[in-house]
Order: sequence, then C-alpha cells, then structure tokens
Amino acid sequence: MKRVVITGATGMISIALIKYLISQDIEVLAIINPNSIRKNDIPINKLVTIIERDISQLSNLVNSISKKYDIFYHFAWTGTFGDSRNDVCMQNLNIKYTLDAVQLASLLGCNTFIGAGSQAEYGNVSCKLSSDIIANPNSAYGIAKYTTGKLSSIYAEKLGLKHIWTRILSIYGPYDGENTMIISSIKKLLSKQKPLYTKAGQIWDYLYCDDAARAFYLIGEKGKNKTIYCLGSGEERHLYDYITKMRDIIDPSLEIGLGEIEYNPNQVMFLSADITELTRDTGFLPNFSFEQGIKETIEWYKSEIVK
Repeated sequence: MKRVVITGATGMISIALIKYLISQDIEVLAIINPNSIRKNDIPINKLVTIIERDISQLSNLVNSISKKYDIFYHFAWTGTFGDSRNDVCMQNLNIKYTLDAVQLASLLGCNTFIGAGSQAEYGNVSCKLSSDIIANPNSAYGIAKYTTGKLSSIYAEKLGLKHIWTRILSIYGPYDGENTMIISSIKKLLSKQKPLYTKAGQIWDYLYCDDAARAFYLIGEKGKNKTIYCLGSGEERHLYDYITKMRDIIDPSLEIGLGEIEYNPNQVMFLSADITELTRDTGFLPNFSFEQGIKETIEWYKSEIVK
C-alpha cells in the first residue's frame, strides 16, 4: 500500500485529494494548522491520520511520525488572498517553509515531492499557460511561488527526491473559500441577493476540484521529474458565461449585476491552461463539465447551510 503526506490538508484541493486517495486504498498523513476551523471537513477514515502542526514547525515534525511514506504533496501556504499576497516578509517565509517540507519528505522516506505553484507565477499574459511560457510574476505571492518552485527543485535533487511543480489555475468546488467568485455568487444567489460583477469579459478556465484531485493523484503516479504542469481544464469561456450558468441553475429569474463594478487596473483578462504535457505524461483529462461541477457545488453549499 502506498502512503502519502499532505500539508495544508484542510484546503479544497487537499480534501478532494484525500477523498480520492482513500478510494484507491492509499494511506494519508494529513498535516493541518492547529487552529484550522476546517479540521472536521477532513474525511474520517481508518486510512487517514491527522497531525496538527503549524507550517513553521515542519522541520521539527519528523520525530512525531513513525511510518515511512512515498509521496509528499505540499499545499500549505500563508498569505493567499487580499493584501497578504503582497506581504513580502510573509511570502518570503513560505519559501523557507517549503524547503522545510522538502527536507521532511526526505526524512520520511518519500521518493517524490509535489509542490503547489500558481498561475500568478506568469503575471499578466494573453496566451494559454504551459511550462514553455516565460514566467514574469508581478506580485509578491507570484514571485514567492516562482522562487519556491526553483529552489525546492534544487533542494529535492540534492536530497535524491523526484520533484514536480504544478501551476494551479482556477479550481472550484465544495470547501472552496467564502470570498471566491464562485462561492460568494452561490451564497448571494441562494439568498436572493443580486451579486455585483465587472462586465465579466475575461476569458477563463475553471476546473472542478474532483478533477484537480485526480490530476494530482496521476501526477504522483506518472508525473516526470523536474517537470512543471499547468493545472486547469484546458478549455475556456467568458466569465459572464460561467456567471449566467450559475444563476440559471439556481433560478433563471434572478438578477445579476454585470458591469456594475470596474475592472481592477491589473485585471488578468485571459487565463487558460495548456494541459498537453499533463495529458501526455499522465493521461489526465477532465471528467466534469462546468455545468456538472457547479451543480455539485451548489448542492454542497445548500447542505452546508442547513448544518
């Protein structure tokens, strides 16, 4: 039986990945923040062990773990939204924490380290994203992710680990953050409020979290060393199409405020992944259409309301 480690295990992708891994009879060590209010969202299963430890303490964790593991997924990251994305000191610490995670992976006997990068590493571009596109991040968050990907690869090689870096685009689904466009829209539409948007002319690529989880599993199984994979659906639509689809599924008569907010001065207007390399190396293709995924997400949110 394979064993994997996941940091940041209460995030949306992590929870979906844990569910997928246990469906494959894979044992999971979930490392979470001691103060996480999402602890109870992690599936209760004999294959899942939870350790509560702050990301800054990863380097001291090895003595608390008796088993050896095979694959290490590192999702934990501080400062992922709002002004914290440009908190230079906070983002710089994430680089150290990731290198601590690489060291921990080695000490736990892992053969593979998989890091979670971001589309923010590219900055503002107008073409499909792939490993061939030059990265030019324009935020502290994007710069830290890019730097971390490079440094963790060097460190992993030194420690004899296979290293794979992913650049994640827009993932959505159950357990997503309250302030994301998808969840905040669902919340308002279900409560009969009018959500406000820009003209939503951006061309966007959304991937359902269960597909993202399966992609990460396949990357762990078949991904190639020193490779960067962009993670998205590979298909794009105008943002207003996603918004109207959500509205129509909930209630076609509801009003939506398209064009009532100005675009951000640095608004990315095109975001889509070229998943050719990912498909070639792992066989991954999305199973969920946006319509299927958003229905699942809406039903999940309804169930959360009645809890």
